[in-house]
Amino acid sequence: MGIMSVQTDPQTEKRSSGPKVKTADRVIIRFAGDSGDGIQLTGNQFTAATAVAGNDLSTLPDFPAEIRAPAGTLPGVSGFQISFSSYDINTPGDVPDVLVAMNPAALRTNVNDLAPGGMLVVNTNAFVPGNLKKAGYESNPLEDGSLADYRVFAIQLTDLTRKALRELDLKVKDKDRCKNFFALGMMFYLYQRTLKITERWIETKFAKNPILVEANKLALKAGYAYCDATEVFPEVYKVAPAPFEKGLYRNIMGNSALALGLVAASQKSGLPLYLGSYPITPASTILHELSRYKEFGVVTFQAEDEIAAVTSAIGAAFGGALAATSTSGPGLALKGEALGLAVMVELPLVVLNVQRAGPSTGMPTKTEQSDLFQALFGRNGEAPIPVLAPKSPGDCFDVAYEAARIALHYMTPVLVLSDGYLANGAEPWRIPSADSLAPITPHVISESQGNGFHPYVRDPETLARNWALPGTPGMEHRIGGLEKEDITGNVSYDPENHENMIRLRAEKIERVARSYPALQVDGEDSGPIAIVGWGSTYGAIKGALRRLRKDGLAVSHIHLRHLNPLHNDLGAALERFDKILVPEMNMNQLAFLLRGRYLIDAIGYAKVQGQPFRSSEIENRVRQILA
Repeated sequence: MGIMSVQTDPQTEKRSSGPKVKTADRVIIRFAGDSGDGIQLTGNQFTAATAVAGNDLSTLPDFPAEIRAPAGTLPGVSGFQISFSSYDINTPGDVPDVLVAMNPAALRTNVNDLAPGGMLVVNTNAFVPGNLKKAGYESNPLEDGSLADYRVFAIQLTDLTRKALRELDLKVKDKDRCKNFFALGMMFYLYQRTLKITERWIETKFAKNPILVEANKLALKAGYAYCDATEVFPEVYKVAPAPFEKGLYRNIMGNSALALGLVAASQKSGLPLYLGSYPITPASTILHELSRYKEFGVVTFQAEDEIAAVTSAIGAAFGGALAATSTSGPGLALKGEALGLAVMVELPLVVLNVQRAGPSTGMPTKTEQSDLFQALFGRNGEAPIPVLAPKSPGDCFDVAYEAARIALHYMTPVLVLSDGYLANGAEPWRIPSADSLAPITPHVISESQGNGFHPYVRDPETLARNWALPGTPGMEHRIGGLEKEDITGNVSYDPENHENMIRLRAEKIERVARSYPALQVDGEDSGPIAIVGWGSTYGAIKGALRRLRKDGLAVSHIHLRHLNPLHNDLGAALERFDKILVPEMNMNQLAFLLRGRYLIDAIGYAKVQGQPFRSSEIENRVRQILA
């Protein structure tokens, strides 16, 4: 339920003075403006205050693809959407209840998404002829009646910010940069948020520049005070805290969770963590995040290119580290040959691929799931590796940890498929205790067994080979990309040995499925339809299920964390449903695999727009199929 559908009675409170206080169970706000307007900062600060308020939340930052798009133009619009609620939610919402537009381009890009009757807060100072022309407006939408479907609050944000900061010795352009905090103060007032969290953040962020601390805090307070003094909003809203399982929580973004998952795996396994990476959107913040954990023995290396990044990680794995590399789709393509080397020498390596819209450079700041085929087949020869996908920002921690466990337990590279939506999205995350994490025992041997050391003697259960660290006496052995002789590891061109080794490596990967937990089916184990998803479609599917089941429709859901190998019992589970729907942000890659593997009529539902699915889209597709 959005803010437009809440009931005034009996849940409406009347303050002793000022506007009415209404209760709402869920609210969706979108901030939009130029990159220079501090939109992402504004959204993140509202998120932090909302997390402290105890609401469940989900966010969707939307960055412009152009690094320095001209100010006031459509390609330069930056957006940040947050949904917060008094109950469990999984998505940032379909349509915003409130749109804060800092200029005409932000309005034009986003207004069609605003719910009818929604609240529109605009900075009237930006609606000048030049900006209107850049945004493609022939007339001023604030004056021509085109916004009649919305509740418009036209505020002179720039002028009011300058007035609030008139006593400070700052240039006008520096004062204008604070208008995002004025707007943030207004939203804090509207949704009864504390200013203290953001005030502390400002003090830390601008600690070396006291006048900026004062300016931004003044703008924040002025926005709040302006609403209180003018009663510009006839109503303010209260969203009760959501019920959470008892524990210690923090607000977390997907890339931060991936980084922490690797740090936890390093501590649990007793191995130093090494990340070799080359900066690439949207994966770069993994490198930034891990560089902060030197006290835990983490070593980060910003390589000169993608190939150097992955090969340095392979070297670190040979030397006995928990090795990882991070990238996005274009970088994964460059790493392909080196990943084949890691497969051949059977070394543990975690590869984090934060997918973005392609092909080629594509849309670097937009999300997609189109690297599934590349993850499964993007290497020459027969080079299978396990592939995992997180379903939410918080789940990125668990998947990174599990990827490290599989890599070390089975002596293999493992690939994680996150995406830009998860990387930059945020949600409350319950911090696990160290004792709750599964044990990780590296496959390192320190002394030869029996008739000397043989690097390709395998564990009978996992088929993992021995991991002997360089410098260990008597453990010398060959490495490299040439085919290995079984047991000895010597170079071999024998055709039968080559086939034997290919089958052994493939069987080792198939045995990873033995370590999976039981396949989970949300809903009935059989019925008219099941939605099969993977990765970040999880939240949108959950939202659709809630609506469909409310209407009494029997719809089940199977969400796949493990994409290679697949669950051993997945085929049997799929056969129990009349219809299988597979929503993906690609051209039906998983649906293609399910058809070929299980000979079922999987119905693909493709979306390749650089934007995540809305729950309503999946809901409507299910209704069409059932009809």
